[in-house]
Amino acid sequence: MSTIFSPEHINAHQALLQFLSINPVQQYDVSTKTWHAAEDIFSATLTTPVLTISAQHLNAYLVQSILAQLPSDVSNIAIRLHPLSDAFSASVVQVVLNEAVDKAWLAAIATQYYVDVFCITDAPRLADPGVIVMDMDSTVIQIECIDEIAKLCGKGDEVSAVTELAMEGKLDFTQSLRQRVSVLDGIDVNLLKGIRDSIPLMPGIHALLQTLQGNGWKTVIASGGFTFFAHYLQARLALDGAHANELEVVDGRLTGRVLGDIVDAQVKAQTVLNYAQHFDIPLSQTIALGDGANDLVMMGQAGLGMAFHAKPVVEAQADAAIRFGGLEQTLYALV
Repeated sequence: MSTIFSPEHINAHQALLQFLSINPVQQYDVSTKTWHAAEDIFSATLTTPVLTISAQHLNAYLVQSILAQLPSDVSNIAIRLHPLSDAFSASVVQVVLNEAVDKAWLAAIATQYYVDVFCITDAPRLADPGVIVMDMDSTVIQIECIDEIAKLCGKGDEVSAVTELAMEGKLDFTQSLRQRVSVLDGIDVNLLKGIRDSIPLMPGIHALLQTLQGNGWKTVIASGGFTFFAHYLQARLALDGAHANELEVVDGRLTGRVLGDIVDAQVKAQTVLNYAQHFDIPLSQTIALGDGANDLVMMGQAGLGMAFHAKPVVEAQADAAIRFGGLEQTLYALV
């Protein structure tokens, strides 16, 4: 039996949700604009690409419009609601494709329809144990801590400009970090507590962590920022680890130096590998989540490299990119 959404239902959010709840696995015929039952291949281990579409008010018109823009050699095989659809902030459908679409197509669709959209083959499985390693600044939290510290000595704009260039990959990270930290010389370490105690968490972080932790995942921060904040977040969010740079403090004041080796891109990537090996987790069950060029190496190391509201250079190289939603969108990329 085929279904065509009527004009009064095609734009209705609840109409699509109700339809896919009653008819759980469907296929959409672009030429006839009809939906019909499809084989349930989601219960098997998927080795074909899965297109995920996420929006707050998803409807049949939106899904049909996106599927109609698939390249001519790409077709949908099966469509269903994501198991976590409407559990948080968005309605989500998964579409099994015969072939993957490229990142340029995904970026264009995301921008045109204001949706988060991913196409992933062999995605990690939520129900199996895994490891997620997350950047801290502008990922787990909404601020860049070093910029906030610099504001305390009137150098906020100066440091922020260097941070931006480093995040875009236009400066050597280690060199730029030492340059920025040197500006902080003399700041009373007690002033950092004000930043720490009012630190704004990124929307969706609780949903992401609670869901992953509830399914046996290990959750870790690997940051080019500072242990003063990372260790606080580890305790607050019940993380399994937090790795960052330690600011040197003498007589209660910052010296403008960092102790030990810098946590750079290579250290972040090694963190993914270390936790996977320690907990006997296959790399296919690992996620690296971040927003800057300094996160690209760990994204390449992990089974799934996820960009979050990232710089263009990062979006272009990551396996998937969250452009509009919160961190809970990461869950929709899993199977």
